[in-house]
Amino acid sequence: MLASPLLPISRFQFEFKFTGVNSLPAYAGSAWRGAFGHALKQTVCVVKHTACADCLLKTSCAYPYIFETPPPPGTAKMRLYEAAPHPFVINPSIPCSNADDRQTALGLNLFGHGHRYLPYFIHAFAKAGNAGLGKHRQAFELAAVRQITPHDEPRLIYHDGKLLDPKPPEFIDIPPCPKTLAAHLITPLRIKQDGRNVSAERFNFAALFGNLQRRISLLTYFHTDTPLDTDFKILSALSKTITIDNPQLHWQDWTRYSSRQQTEMQMGGLLGDFPLSGDLAPFWPYLWLGQWTHAGKGTSMGLGRYRIEAASLPAFPD
Repeated sequence: MLASPLLPISRFQFEFKFTGVNSLPAYAGSAWRGAFGHALKQTVCVVKHTACADCLLKTSCAYPYIFETPPPPGTAKMRLYEAAPHPFVINPSIPCSNADDRQTALGLNLFGHGHRYLPYFIHAFAKAGNAGLGKHRQAFELAAVRQITPHDEPRLIYHDGKLLDPKPPEFIDIPPCPKTLAAHLITPLRIKQDGRNVSAERFNFAALFGNLQRRISLLTYFHTDTPLDTDFKILSALSKTITIDNPQLHWQDWTRYSSRQQTEMQMGGLLGDFPLSGDLAPFWPYLWLGQWTHAGKGTSMGLGRYRIEAASLPAFPD
């Protein structure tokens, strides 16, 4: 039996003011994620100089759940892995509601139970902005947070240091599956198949869908009360029947510096467009939800973001 995933999502736009010239790199997801993690740990950690894995409070602290996300004791999945998928995705450099050229906006998607920690995200991002980001320690002041809902205008939920009344997370409406569609990769997509990065020449639907199905399944398992229960073997076999004709993809290298590992890391991935056609119905809920969850590696810093376009579909809201 094939079942659709149930993943409640809440979306927010963080609006920051800054002075001078914005000195962050063109893609600032890594800088924002690192600064947020540092500020979050400073905010909530009460047992200093102790690794989270060795801390008595690790199962009740916000920081491990949000930023390190270890599989809980007794889990049936990912028992041999250090971390499960994080309950959030950052979207840097999204269009800002305010036209002021001294403002920038940062998108945040929270999945399932991650919404409970919204005040921690707001406080930590405000603290991170004040401390400064990037090589030149560019400072940002958090001016407002707006909640993005499917059918309404962005709703102000934070202003002047006060949290107003955010709505609970919602299930994304999934429109009817089109017969043909085009997918546009907005940020580098890094997926692996047989232990190797999938290049433009080796890109295939089975590799993409396998990654997306696993990611969404794990998000429902670790961050909701409705873990996905479907026939993964059938979906995997069906995905191998979908071919991609004439994809327009290229590999873009991107290097980021990891302060935790004290080294530069290569984070290149695929950009471009590819068409899809055929019997896409079994995969459609995953493909549509993936626009909010992203796919591949580095999703929490905004990598693997894509947009689906088809004449019969509503415009994807940035």
